[in-house]
Amino acid sequence: MTFDLILRHGTVVTPGGRTVCDVGIRGGRIAAIGDLASAATAAVLVVRGLHVLPGVIDSQVHFREPGLEHKEDFATGTAAAALGGVVAVFEMPNTKPSTTTPAALADKVQRAHGRMWTDHAFYFGGSAENAEQLGEWERLPGCAGVKVFMGSSTGNLLVADDATLERILRSINRRMAVHCEDEPRLIERRSLLDVPGVTPHLHPVWRDELTALRATTRLVELAEKQRKRVHVLHVTTADEMAYLADHKQVATVEVLANHLTLAAPECYDRLGSYAQQNPPVRDARHRAALWAAVNDGTVDILATDHAPHTRAEKDAVYPNTPSGMPGVQTLVPVMLDHVAAGRLSLERFVELTSAGPQRVFNLAGKGRIAIGYDADFTIVDLQAKRTITDAQQACKVGWTPFAGMAVTGWPQVTIVRGTIVMRDDQLIGAPGGQPCRFGECL
Repeated sequence: MTFDLILRHGTVVTPGGRTVCDVGIRGGRIAAIGDLASAATAAVLVVRGLHVLPGVIDSQVHFREPGLEHKEDFATGTAAAALGGVVAVFEMPNTKPSTTTPAALADKVQRAHGRMWTDHAFYFGGSAENAEQLGEWERLPGCAGVKVFMGSSTGNLLVADDATLERILRSINRRMAVHCEDEPRLIERRSLLDVPGVTPHLHPVWRDELTALRATTRLVELAEKQRKRVHVLHVTTADEMAYLADHKQVATVEVLANHLTLAAPECYDRLGSYAQQNPPVRDARHRAALWAAVNDGTVDILATDHAPHTRAEKDAVYPNTPSGMPGVQTLVPVMLDHVAAGRLSLERFVELTSAGPQRVFNLAGKGRIAIGYDADFTIVDLQAKRTITDAQQACKVGWTPFAGMAVTGWPQVTIVRGTIVMRDDQLIGAPGGQPCRFGECL
């Protein structure tokens, strides 16, 4: 048997556990796992002392193209992803124009061709205007599914009322991703910001715990009524986690590296509006509840909600500052540092960033190191000690909320379908990412 590439002598994290072995790659897929010392091959990459993980998938990013390319675009966003050890991304619909029609989706797929370093898929934005068509459109090539914003968003993507939400749920068949903040409560509490001298410290007060819980319970009750599946994005509160743990029959759960790592008020003291995002970073009590949910199995996916804004935009006076932070390049080192600190097992990290996205979204051919799967790998040095800096960031805005953070654990190699796209902090070759495939759409 001959191979295009053999990964030699790495500690490979397979569904059966960790094992020191070789991995043979042929035609962009995993062809063999074991002792391949006598096999013929075109190339060998010796990864002794490193851990070979299934390729990390970030299922929530905002790459801002089209219409907001001064913040990010497909080339810079996926360069950051590849440098961070990420092999595939699902990109959000709140661009200009919003991704709410087949033409807008096709435009993104076309723009991605030859420019994205990682594999990719794009969400349709659910709205009152397209609710009845989404069941058909969600099956189009390159579509990750439907995304709904129950709290404030751009363009026509806000779905604040239950009637429209129910129309969308009735139409779709795939799992729907939802930003759960209750718009009526946000409007009701907006006057909290109408006083002189407010600071970003007020952000989690305005967008409080009940704002999140109300939207989440509304969503789950409608999903149960319509017998549809939903995915609750960036959960931030203890009460939501307790509620969602009792509703796993319809709802899967995402947490963000930001919410597991930062905490109020310290992050607002230090970062100001650079720590501002929706839903907000909350206090240590809520962060502890998120960690408990990660480790008891309530959480299904770990992502970033990579949402870059320029320094000029972030340096405005709150509340006239945009919400969102970069994150796709720092996901792996930040979370490996939690692994090093004993907060998270390596196997659970793999479940949340590879197997979890595959299971939740029925992603075809990705998410595990197994024969026949895409040869996607995030190869890491668990002992590497590095400091995260702004200068390392490939995203267009050039900053990270984790600048200055010393971490243990670093991505060394990123391989997408058998092609090495990053090695030793350098991109290699040319962008060759392809649209992801989904089992419900094949």
